[in-house]
Amino acid sequence: MKLGLLMETAQTQQRVIASSLKQLKAHTQELDNIVREQIRRTLAEEFGALIEEAAQAAQLLGALKQAARWQFASWTVLATVLVSAMSMLCVWCLVPSNAQISAMRARQQQLTVAIDALEQRGGRIDLRRCGSSDRWCVRVDRQAPTYGEQSDYYVVKGY
Repeated sequence: MKLGLLMETAQTQQRVIASSLKQLKAHTQELDNIVREQIRRTLAEEFGALIEEAAQAAQLLGALKQAARWQFASWTVLATVLVSAMSMLCVWCLVPSNAQISAMRARQQQLTVAIDALEQRGGRIDLRRCGSSDRWCVRVDRQAPTYGEQSDYYVVKGY
């Protein structure tokens, strides 16, 4: 009889343990569901914040891109204006004015007339120093006739 009571007590204990295990499983399942739901919420919140930050970063990059475009355009315009101004300044300084060109042409005409007059008066004579004593000598035309009482005058070459 003691054995029967002991067996009955053991079966009662087993039922209580089985019931407790079922309850523990149910609680574990609920805890698992709660933890999973909390993880989902946290991930959703974090991803939402990440998406928001990414959108702000994209917006900031767009603003930077626009600012860089304007800055590049302004530097390009400034460089173009400076190069053009420097080119015009160089042309203005280096190229003579119309009055200076007219004066140079008139001077060229005067010099041309003077050169022609010099050539007619012997400007083409090949005159140089010759010999060890550095005497003056002139190139003459040997085929031309000689002149003077002693035939000591020669025609200068080129005349």
